[in-house]
Amino acid sequence: MNSGFKALGLSDALVRAVTEIGYTEPTPVQQQAIPVVLAGRDLLAGAQTGTGKTAGFVLPILDRLAQTRAVAGKSRRPIRALILTPTRELAAQVEESVRDYGKYAQSSVAVVFGGVSINNQIAALKRGVDIVVATPGRLLDHAGQKTIDLSQVEVLVLDEADRMLDMGFLPDMKRVFALLPKQRQTLLFSATFSDEIRALANTLLNDPASVQVAPRNSTVEAVSQKVVLVDRGRKSELLAQLIKDQQWYQVLVFTRTKHGANRLAEYLCKHGVTALAIHGNKSQNARTHALAQFKTGELQALVATDIAARGLDIEQLPHVVNFDLPHVPEDYVHRIGRTGRAGATGEAISLVCADDKPLLADIEKVIRRQVPREIIAGYEPNPNERAEPIQRGRGTARPAPKRDSGGDRRGSHGAGKKAPARPAHAERAAPPARDHKGPARPATGRPAEPQRARSAQPAPAQRADTSTVRTNIPGLLQPATHRRGR
Repeated sequence: MNSGFKALGLSDALVRAVTEIGYTEPTPVQQQAIPVVLAGRDLLAGAQTGTGKTAGFVLPILDRLAQTRAVAGKSRRPIRALILTPTRELAAQVEESVRDYGKYAQSSVAVVFGGVSINNQIAALKRGVDIVVATPGRLLDHAGQKTIDLSQVEVLVLDEADRMLDMGFLPDMKRVFALLPKQRQTLLFSATFSDEIRALANTLLNDPASVQVAPRNSTVEAVSQKVVLVDRGRKSELLAQLIKDQQWYQVLVFTRTKHGANRLAEYLCKHGVTALAIHGNKSQNARTHALAQFKTGELQALVATDIAARGLDIEQLPHVVNFDLPHVPEDYVHRIGRTGRAGATGEAISLVCADDKPLLADIEKVIRRQVPREIIAGYEPNPNERAEPIQRGRGTARPAPKRDSGGDRRGSHGAGKKAPARPAHAERAAPPARDHKGPARPATGRPAEPQRARSAQPAPAQRADTSTVRTNIPGLLQPATHRRGR
C-alpha cells in the first residue's frame, strides 16, 4: 500500500487508485492541502501549475463524500461538490481526474460546459451526481432552465481562480455563489495570486488555512528559461531553423493573436515543420484533431493562443516557445508551466524583438528574476531597429459581450460598474462553428435588441456611428491523457 498517501488520511480505495495511476509520493501541495480539506476547513492554496494541485482537492473531496451521507432533501442524489473552472478544456481534465482517482469510490461526476449539446448534460444531471465540474456560463444556463439544484452543495472549489477573474467571470461567479448554501466548505486554488484574488478570498473564505508551496507568481525551477534576441521580421525563420537544427519533435508555440497563429503554422509547414494552429476560431473537431496529432507525435509544432495556456496537460512536453510575449506578465508563468510538469525538466524560449522589451521587463519584474539572453549566429538583431508600439496590460475596458446558445458566458457588468480592463486587440475566443445557416437565436429567448435586429437595413444618412459586439467564448479541447502533475 502507498504509505505516503495513506499517511495523509485517505481511504484505502483512493490510495489504491492513485497507486495504480503511478503516484508514489504526494507532492508538497498535496501534503499540505489534503489534511486541511479532510478536516473541513476553508483553504486558500497557491501552487505552480503542474505540481499536482488538482489531486490536492479532488482526493480529499472524494474521501469526505464517501465517509458522510448527504443530508436528505429534494433530490435523491443531490450535488454535494461543485468545482468551477475557467475553460472547457480544464473542466474536462478535472472531470477525468475525478473519474481516475474515484475509480474504486462510489461517487459519480458530471462535467458541464458550453460549446456542446446541453441535452446530454441535462440527462446526466437528472440521473443524479455527487460532483459537478463546470464553467460558470453553462452552469448558469442550467440554473436558468432549472435543470440543476445547487442547494445542497457541501464543498465549492474555485480552480484557476485568477484566470476566471481575468476572463471577466466575476459577475457570473457571484450569481453562482448566490445559489449555494451559506454553510459550506470553500477551496480556492490558483497558480498565481494577485491582489484581486486575495480580495475575493476575503469575501468567500471563513478563517481559511493558507498553502503557498512556491513564491508568489514564481516559475517552475525545472524549466530552463532563456530569451533569444532577434529582429521582428526574422522570428518565423529563426523558429523553423531552431526546430530543425535542434531536432525538436514536440514544441508548443504561443502567439498573441489568432491570425498570427494561423500565419505561423502555415509558414512552418512550408518550411518543413509539421504544424497546426489551435485557437477560438477553430472548430471543435479541428482543435481536437490537432491536439491528438500533437500528442501522438504526428505534429512537431502546435501553435496556440493563450486560450490554451490553461488546461493543456501534455505529458513530458519538452519545449515551449513564446513567439510573442504575452500582454499580461502573469500569463508567462502559465505558458511556460505547460513544460516541466510533475518533476520533469523542460525548456522555455522567448523570441524577443525590440517591440517586446517592455513586456519582457514587466515579466522579469513579476517573476523576480532576469531571464538569460542569447543571440543565435546568423540572426543577430539590428541595433537600429525601432520598436513598434504594443498595447500592454489591461489598458482598455472590455465591452459587454454576447453569447450563443452553446457557449460559455462572460460576465455582463451592471450599469455604472467598471468592466475589467484588457488590451483592445487581446486574444478572444470565438463561438463554435454552427452547422446551420442564418442568424443565431439569442440563448436567453429574449428578442434581439432593436439596433441589432435592424443591422441588415441601410443606416439613415444622418447617423454615422455604428456599434460592434465581440463574442468571448472559449473553444473546446479534448482532455489530455496523463499520469502525473494535475
